[in-house]
This record gives sequence, structure tokens and C-alpha cells, in this order.
Amino acid sequence: MLEAFQALLLHQREIQKQAAEAGDEGTASLLSDYIKQQEKQVWMYAAYQG
Repeated sequence: MLEAFQALLLHQREIQKQAAEAGDEGTASLLSDYIKQQEKQVWMYAAYQG
């Protein structure tokens, strides 16, 4: 499950990069906030697994 979250984060970062390059700051900002939350969840899940 952890690997799946990490794979999703890679795709989301690429989408965020594309949005920023296209000048879509709203989408880039929204994705940035979402990615931060998911990174926190991945970190907590990894810490829980030990």
C-alpha cells in the first residue's frame, strides 16, 4: 500500500509541474496542498509500519 501511495505522489508531482508550466496557478496550488497532505499520510503510514 505504501508503494502505491508513493507512485501516486510521483504522478501528482508531474501533473502539478505541468499545471505550473501551463500557467494554471490555481490547479498547481491545489495540487501542492493535496500533495503535502498525502506526503504526511505516507510518512505516518511508514512510521506506523516501523
